[in-house]
Amino acid sequence: MCGIFGIVRFDGSSPSEGELRAGNDLAAHRGPDDAGIYRIGAVGLAHRRLAILDLSADGHQPMELGGQFAITYNGEIYNYLEIREELQSLDRKFRSQSDTEVILAAYAEWGPDCVRRFNGMWAFAIHDRRAGTLFCSRDRFGVKPFHYLRTDNQFAFSSEIKQLLPMLPLRRPNWTVLGEYLSRGLEEHRPETFFRDIMKLPAGHNITVDLASGQTSLHRHYRITLDERLDSATEESAVSALQTALTSSVSLRLRADVRVGTCLSGGLDSSGIAAIAAPLYRERSGSRFTAIHARSVERKTDESEFAKKVAAHCDIDLIMVEPHLDEMTALVDEVVYTQEEPFGGPSIFMQYCVMREARRIGCTVILDGQGGDEALFGYESYFSPYFAMLLRKGRLAKFVSDLKAAHNFKIPKWRIVANSVLLLTPRPLRGVETALRRRLRPIRHELDEEMRNRLYAPLEFKAFQTREIEVRCLPRLLRYEDRNSMRHGIETRLPFVDYRFVELALGLNDGLKFRKGYLKYLLRRVLDGLLPPEVTWRTNKFGFEAPTEAWLRIRRPDMLREIGASRILRGWFDADRVAHCDSVTLWRLFNVAAWERIFGVTCDE
Repeated sequence: MCGIFGIVRFDGSSPSEGELRAGNDLAAHRGPDDAGIYRIGAVGLAHRRLAILDLSADGHQPMELGGQFAITYNGEIYNYLEIREELQSLDRKFRSQSDTEVILAAYAEWGPDCVRRFNGMWAFAIHDRRAGTLFCSRDRFGVKPFHYLRTDNQFAFSSEIKQLLPMLPLRRPNWTVLGEYLSRGLEEHRPETFFRDIMKLPAGHNITVDLASGQTSLHRHYRITLDERLDSATEESAVSALQTALTSSVSLRLRADVRVGTCLSGGLDSSGIAAIAAPLYRERSGSRFTAIHARSVERKTDESEFAKKVAAHCDIDLIMVEPHLDEMTALVDEVVYTQEEPFGGPSIFMQYCVMREARRIGCTVILDGQGGDEALFGYESYFSPYFAMLLRKGRLAKFVSDLKAAHNFKIPKWRIVANSVLLLTPRPLRGVETALRRRLRPIRHELDEEMRNRLYAPLEFKAFQTREIEVRCLPRLLRYEDRNSMRHGIETRLPFVDYRFVELALGLNDGLKFRKGYLKYLLRRVLDGLLPPEVTWRTNKFGFEAPTEAWLRIRRPDMLREIGASRILRGWFDADRVAHCDSVTLWRLFNVAAWERIFGVTCDE
C-alpha cells in the first residue's frame, strides 16, 4: 500500500510520532514495516511506500527538499522524465530517479500551478515551511483518494477513511449520502463520505491550509476543456488522433522499475489496452506481457473465451481466476472493510480477486480499462440521452435510422425510446416516475430538487459525457479500483483516463462515437486489426460481471437477517416488502447493514 497520512495542529501542540505511526499502520491493514514519519512543529506527515520508480532509499518518503519543503505522496506522475528535464534546464539538481522529487522540485519552481504540468494520478501534501502552509492536491479525475477531517484544533488527511475514524468521537452516518445511495445507488457524487464529518477533496482540486490561522482554501485546478474544432473532424482523422493519443497514454503508463501487467475481461477496452501494451512491453523489458482474467461461473456472463482469443492473438500470458459462490460469501466482510463505504454490487468481488492474483504472481503494476465507456459512448444506458438530443434538435430521420441500426444487447429498443421521451419531459412525468419508483423499491427517500437537477437534468451529449466522468459514473469506478488494488499493494494505471485522451474523445462529433449501430465505433476502428474481429466488433457487452443472481438467491436469508439487525436502516424502508424486493435493493440494504456492523457505525448523537 502506498498511503499518505498527516495531522496539522492549530493549538500549538505537535503531533506525536505514535499518532502518526498508528494512523499510518491502518493503511490497507498493514503493519509498520515500511512506514516513514516526518514532524516539524505543528505538522506531522506519514507515508507507506509502494516502490514503482527508483527502488533505492533515495526515493523514500516523506521526502524533504532544501529544508523548506517536505512531501507525502501517493500515485505516479507519468511524464516525470520530461518535467525533470525541463527543471534541470532551470538549474534544478536531483539526487534520486523518483517522480516524488520531481513533484517537490516542480512545486519549488512553479508553486501550486505545478499540478497543471502533471500527467498522472496523485494525492499529496507538501509542507511549505517558507510560506507557512500545507498544500494538498488531488489529480484531475480523482484516481487517487484524499480524505480529510477538519476540527477546531486540527486538520487531518489520509488515503483511507479508516485512518481518520479513531479521531471521531462517534462513527455516525451521513444521512443524506446514505439516503441517496439507498434510493438511487448514488456514490462519490458529493464531497462528503458515508461517515459524518469525513470529507473528500474533490477531483481536480487543491486545498491549502494556513498553519498560522488554521484557515483552509479550496481551489479547482482542472476542468475538462474541449476544442470545438474537433467536432468537425473527419472519421479518418479522428481515428488517427485517437490511436496516437491512446498509444502515448499506454506507453507512459508502462514506465516502471517493476513488473507490469493488465486486467483482461475480454471486452473492448481491456483488450485494446492489452493489444497496444504487449509489443511495447516486450520491446522494453524483453518479457511477455501478462494478463489476468476473472472468469464467471455463470455461462451467460462468462467472457473467458474472448479473453483467450485476445491472449493468443497478442501473444500474452493469460492467468485466470474463478471465484466461486462460497468464496464470495467468505470475502464479504473483507471486501466491505476494504471498500470502506457501501458499493454498487457483488461484481467488486471479482475485481478484488484479480488484484489478489496480481499480488500473488508479483505483478506490481496493472493496467485497466476504466474510462473508455464514459469517454467514447460505450454504455447502452447512453442511448437514451443521445436519442433525446436528436429529438430535441428535430433530427427525426437520424433518430429513426440510428435507432434501427443500433446493436442493443441489454436494453430493448422500446425502452430506449420511452426513456428518451422521458428525458425531454421530466417535470410533467416526475410524479409518475416517483410513484413507480416507490412501488418497485421500498425505500423512503427522494432527492432534493438541486441534486436531482445536478445529476439528471437533460444536457447536450458532450455535457452529458462530462457529467458522467466528473460526477455520476467514473468516480465510483475509480474508488472501487483503487481500494481493491491498494489492499493488495498493487498500483493500477488507467490509459483511458489520461486527460489528453479524455478531452480528445469528448470533443469529437457524437455521430462518430456511435456509428453504423456500434457503441464506441471510433475505438473499434482504432483497434481493427490489432484484435480478432470477433472481439473488436462484438456487441454483447458484460462488464466486470459476477454470478450476482445466483449468489443473492443463495444468500437472501442471511442478508435479510443482517438487514433486520441494522439500527441505522430502521425507518428507511417498508419492512413487509423487503423480503420480496428486487436484487438491487436487497444488495444496497445488505451492504449498508454490513458496513454498519463492520465499522461500528451508530445512530447515537
